Amino acid sequence: MERITALARGRVQGVGYRAFVSDCAHATGVHGYVRNLPDGTVEMVGESSPASLDEFIRLAHARNAPFIRVEEITVTRGPATEEYHGFRAEW
Repeated sequence: MERITALARGRVQGVGYRAFVSDCAHATGVHGYVRNLPDGTVEMVGESSPASLDEFIRLAHARNAPFIRVEEITVTRGPATEEYHGFRAEW
């Protein structure tokens, strides 16, 4: 198990990105959360296997989404804490 903290930059607020990321997490078995930050970025924290997390981030780039424009996702990796059960979008 591994943990990532990721920040997405671009047109990622007000376009359904948190719901999109939640779908990505459910599809890959990632546990954690996604939330908007005051600076216009979106923070994602996820825990799973390294392969599942890699797929999660690949999907989170939202390359084919019509309104979402992810310019960059920066990822920090560390050990899992196993504190999350499921995935939630924080409002």
